[in-house]
Amino acid sequence: MKVVIFAGGLGTRLMEETATVPKPMIEIGGKPILWHIMKIYAAQGYNEFIVCCGYKGNVIKEYFLNYHLNNADITVDIESNSVKVHDVNSDRFKVTLVDTGLTTNTAGRLKKIKKYIDGTFMLTYGDGVSDIDIPKLLDFHKKKTKKSL
Repeated sequence: MKVVIFAGGLGTRLMEETATVPKPMIEIGGKPILWHIMKIYAAQGYNEFIVCCGYKGNVIKEYFLNYHLNNADITVDIESNSVKVHDVNSDRFKVTLVDTGLTTNTAGRLKKIKKYIDGTFMLTYGDGVSDIDIPKLLDFHKKKTKKSL
């Protein structure tokens, strides 16, 4: 099951930080809020993410494009223009990053990622760090959902 993360808002209440990075990329303990959210889901078996980017979405894209190298020891040979990667310490994330627009509202962001969703999915905001039993929450949702006719 995929996890959709809204990460496109302006983050105006944290303007001191969000002038340079989007709110989900503000660091807590040396890692972005977005990473913490993904680790919470991954620890409970959910490793596939769709991130709805908007404001400063390029910062999020660059983070994940360089994720592998930034979480490994590397040797760079300038003369031969080569890189050797050692001791990779990487997470098992599959991340789809979608530019959903700078001013798109919440429903509009969801509509723009529809083609990447195949069935039931989970959704959270890019600043929603919490300690929650996700399988229990999902089970509650399934029990309370009305069956279609």
